[in-house]
Amino acid sequence: MIFLPRIMNFTKLTNLVLICIFFFSCGTAKLKQNDYTVLVDPMIGTGGHGHTFPGATLPFGMVQVSPDTRREDWDGSSGYHYSDKTIMGFSQTHLSGTGAPEYCDVLFMPTVGEVQILPGDENDSKTGYRSAFSHKNEKASPGYYSVLLDDYNVLAEMTSTTRSSMQRYTFPQSNSANIIIDLKNRDHVLTSNIEIISDTEIQGLRKSRRWATEQFVYFYAKFSKPFRTYGIALNDTIVDGIKKSNGQNIRAFVQFDTKKDEQILVKVGISAVDIEGAKKNLEAENPGWDFEKVVDKAKEEWNTFLSKIEVEGGTEKERRIFYSGLYHTAIAPNIFMDVDRRYRGVDHQIHKAEGFDNYTVFSLWDTFRANMPLYTIIDPARYNEWIKTFLEMYRIGGRLPQWELAGNYTGVMIGYHTHSVILDGYKKGIRDFDAELALEAMKKRVESIPYFNDLGFIPADKVGGSVSMTMEYAYNEWAVAHMAKSLNKEDDFQDYIYRSQFYRNLFDSSTGFMRPKNSDGSWITPFDPAEGSEHFVEGNSYQYSLFAPQDINGLIDLIGGDEKFIAWMDTLFTKESIHDEGAIDATGLIGQYAHGNEPSHHMAYLYNYAGAPWKTQSMVRRILDTMYDDKPNGLSGNEDCGQMSAWYILSAMGFYQVCPGTPDYVIGSPVFDKVTIHLENGKDFIILAKNISAENKYVQAVSLDGNPYTKSWFTHNDILNGSKLVFEMGASPNKNWGAASEDRPVSEDYKTAVELPFATTNDEYFLHEASVTLGCNDKDAKIYYTTDGSRPTNKSNLYSSPVEVYETTNLRFASYKDGILPSAPVSVKLSKLEFEDYKNYEGEKIFRKGIEYKYYHAHVMEENDLEKLIPLETGIIQNFTIKQRKREDYFGYIYSGYLHVSKDGIYTFSIKVNDKCTLYLDGKEFLRGGFKTIALRKGKYKIDEKYFQLGAKKFNIISWQGPDFEMQEIPAGVLFH
Repeated sequence: MIFLPRIMNFTKLTNLVLICIFFFSCGTAKLKQNDYTVLVDPMIGTGGHGHTFPGATLPFGMVQVSPDTRREDWDGSSGYHYSDKTIMGFSQTHLSGTGAPEYCDVLFMPTVGEVQILPGDENDSKTGYRSAFSHKNEKASPGYYSVLLDDYNVLAEMTSTTRSSMQRYTFPQSNSANIIIDLKNRDHVLTSNIEIISDTEIQGLRKSRRWATEQFVYFYAKFSKPFRTYGIALNDTIVDGIKKSNGQNIRAFVQFDTKKDEQILVKVGISAVDIEGAKKNLEAENPGWDFEKVVDKAKEEWNTFLSKIEVEGGTEKERRIFYSGLYHTAIAPNIFMDVDRRYRGVDHQIHKAEGFDNYTVFSLWDTFRANMPLYTIIDPARYNEWIKTFLEMYRIGGRLPQWELAGNYTGVMIGYHTHSVILDGYKKGIRDFDAELALEAMKKRVESIPYFNDLGFIPADKVGGSVSMTMEYAYNEWAVAHMAKSLNKEDDFQDYIYRSQFYRNLFDSSTGFMRPKNSDGSWITPFDPAEGSEHFVEGNSYQYSLFAPQDINGLIDLIGGDEKFIAWMDTLFTKESIHDEGAIDATGLIGQYAHGNEPSHHMAYLYNYAGAPWKTQSMVRRILDTMYDDKPNGLSGNEDCGQMSAWYILSAMGFYQVCPGTPDYVIGSPVFDKVTIHLENGKDFIILAKNISAENKYVQAVSLDGNPYTKSWFTHNDILNGSKLVFEMGASPNKNWGAASEDRPVSEDYKTAVELPFATTNDEYFLHEASVTLGCNDKDAKIYYTTDGSRPTNKSNLYSSPVEVYETTNLRFASYKDGILPSAPVSVKLSKLEFEDYKNYEGEKIFRKGIEYKYYHAHVMEENDLEKLIPLETGIIQNFTIKQRKREDYFGYIYSGYLHVSKDGIYTFSIKVNDKCTLYLDGKEFLRGGFKTIALRKGKYKIDEKYFQLGAKKFNIISWQGPDFEMQEIPAGVLFH
C-alpha cells in the first residue's frame, strides 16, 4: 500500500503516478510470464490418433470431466474425437491417449424440450439427447472446458477438483430445461443403481467391466437449484413413481423451469469405495457454488505444476507444444483414494492408505520409457508414492501390476516394467520404500515367465509375440539383477544378469535381425523383418531388434561393430514402410522407425553408442519437427498416458534416458535457448544452448559447470547437483564431438556364454516312445543332460547319441566349453499322451457340410458375454471365417459344429486371433490361444468357438496338424453340423 502526503506538488505527484504505473506493469508482465496455462492447448491430440480428451482435470486428479462424442472404436478411446460433430454429454472419468476405449463413467447432459432417454446416432443429433456443436464455440484450458450445445442453445462449462467436478449450464428460457444422467454409457455395466435423495441431490453406483474387470464408480451429485420434477428410466423406459432403481440399463433426468441465461450448476463427487466416500470427497473439496473460484484454483494448481520447468527461447509454437506436452504427462497416473484415505485394492476390498498415497492408471509398457524417468527429475516424491502403490498391490494381490486400472490387474500388454521403474527410482536416490520387499516382488514376477527360463527365449511355436516378449523379458531380468546388486545379493545378481542376455538367443547372424525361433531351436521361415507378424507386439523386427537397452554395446557387437551398426540404423530410417492391413499402431513413420508407438522411442539416440552422435542430433530434431504440432492432430500416435509427450519434453531439453535403471542421460539436440528445471532439493539444473536455431541443430561443443565436456551423456547426479550444461550449436555437424570411445555412453561389459544347444524331435508328444537328437552350432561344445528335470551340470549325462524315453520326461540340457560360461539350460518336455474320452457322434445323426454360426455387433470384453446378447444374424457357414462380417470393429461370432477326425493319432490345434476367442471340444473349454496337443481316435467330435473383435488387425485362424498332414487352417471338408 502507498500512502500520499497531504501536500504534494504536481510534478511529484506525476512522478509518483508514473512509478506506480511502472511497478504495476512489471507485476502484470511477470504474472503473464508465469501463467504457463496460456501455453497449454488441451485440444492437441484430440484429432488424428492422439486419443486425448479436452475436458477439465487437475494434475493426477481422480476426475476428468470431459465431453463424449462417441462410445466405441480405436479413435474414440478417450470418448472424444475432434472430427466428430455431436456431443452425447459430459462424463466424469477419462483416459488420456490409450489404445482402446475405457472409462467415460456417469454422464450428464443438459437438454431443452421433450425428454429423450437415448443418446441417438452420433451422425444425427435429432435421434436422441445428443447435440450438434461447433469448435468455434468450444474452449479448453487446464482445469476448464466449455462448449455451446447448438441443438439446445445451452452453454456447458466444466471445471474440477481432485475428486469432484463442477458443471455450469446456462439455459435459455424454458419450462423444460433438463439434465440427463446416463449410467449405461460406454462399457458393459455389471450393475448400477440411482436414487433421488431430495430435490437437489442424486446418488448412485456404476459398476462396469472392460479392461478393468470390476470398476466401481460411486457418485453423489448436488444441484444448485431444486429440480421441479424427475424421472428414472429402466431398460430404456421411464418408470413412473419411483425414486430409485437398480439394473444394468439405468438413466434418469431432472427438469427445471429456467429464465433466459439462467445458470444451473451441478457438483459431482466420485469414489471407488462407497457413496459416503463420494459425498465426503465433494464436501471436502468443493463445498461452495463459486464456479470461477474453482476454475482459478485449478489454474493455480496447473501453474504450480507447469512451473517446474521454465523454457526460454524457441518459437511460440515450440513453447506451446512443450507446455501442452508437460500438461499431458500429468493427466495420469491418478490419485485413487478418498479424502479419508480409503481405497479399493486389487483384491476389490476396501483398504486405508497408511503412509503412502494410492494411485491408479499405470500404463507402464508405454510410460517406463520416458514419462516415468521425467518424474524422477521433476517430482521424485510423487514417483516414490507410485512405487509404494506397486508394493501395496503386491502385498494385497500377490504380484506387481502390469497395466493396472481402477484397482484391477488387466494383463494388457507385455513385459514387467514395474521392475525398471523401481530400479530407476532406487538408482536415483528415491528410496523411501521397502527395497527388500520390492526385490522379492520383482523376483516372483519374472520366475513365472513360461518357457523363458528353460529355453532362454520365448518360442514362436508356443506363444504369440515371442520376439517382443523375449526382448522385453531380458530387460526385465536385468532390472531384477541390478536391484539385487544394489542390495548386495550377489547370487541373485549372477542368476538374473545371465538371463538378461537371453535376447541374444534370437539374433540371426545371417539376417542381422532378431528372428522368431521355434522351441526346437529352428528359425521361423519365411522371415521378413519389415512384416508386423504375430511374433511381434505392435511392431516388427526393425522396431524390436534394437530393444536391448541394458546391453547396447553388446547389441552393436552382435550386429558387427560400429560401422555396421550405423549402417543398420541408417537403413532403419530409410527403408520403405509398408503397412500391414489393420496395423493402426504403425504411425509416425520415418522409414521403418515408427514414432507413433513406443518400441521405437529410444532408437534415434543409439548413434551415440556407436560414435556418431551428430546423427542422433539430426534425427532427434527431425522427429521433434515433424512428429509434433500444436494442432488437434499434433501427435503422431497415441499419447499413451503421457509417454508421447514425455519424449518431446526430454528431447526438446536436449537429452533422453535410453536405459531406465541406469541413471544416465544420452545427449541429443536441444530446442530452447535456456531450460531451468526447478528441483525438489531446492537447486536448479540449467541447460543453455548458444546460437540455437532450426538450422543450428548440431552440437559443436559442450561445457558442464564451466568445464569442457566431451562425453555424449551425463548422469542423474549432474542434475541433482544443480549443474549448468551449456551447448554451442552450429549448422554443420562436429563429427569429432562425443565420438571417441571413452566419450560414448556404455552399457555393462558382460562375459560371453557358449551358444545355446538345441533339440530335434518329432516326438514332443508321443503314444509309445520318443527319440530326441541334441546339437549345438558350436562344434567344440559338449552337451550334458538330465531326464529328471534337474539343472544339468558338467557332471550330468554327457550326450553322445539320441536320447530315448518311454514316459513323460522333462529333458534338460546345456552346452559347456572350457574358458567360457556355460549356456543357459534348455528344456524340452516330452509328453506321453492317452486318447481323449470325448463323445464320438459318428453314426448318431445325419451330418451336413458347414457349421452353425451366430453373428453379433457388440463391444464385449469376455467371450461368454456374447451369449447374453441377441444375434444380428444366424446361419450355416463353411468354416471359422469372419470374411462375411458386416463391419470392421466390435463384432463377434459363436460357431458350433462337428469335427471329423479321419484316423487315430496325435493332433495339435492352434489359434491365431485378434482379439479374443475360446475353442471348445466336447463342450469343454479347450484353448484360448496358442497351441494344444491331444490324442484322438477316428470319429466326429463336437467343436465350438466364441470369438470377438475390438479393433486393429482382424483375423480368426483355427488350425490343426495331424499324423499325416502339416499344420493348416481347419478346412471346410472336415466341418459339419
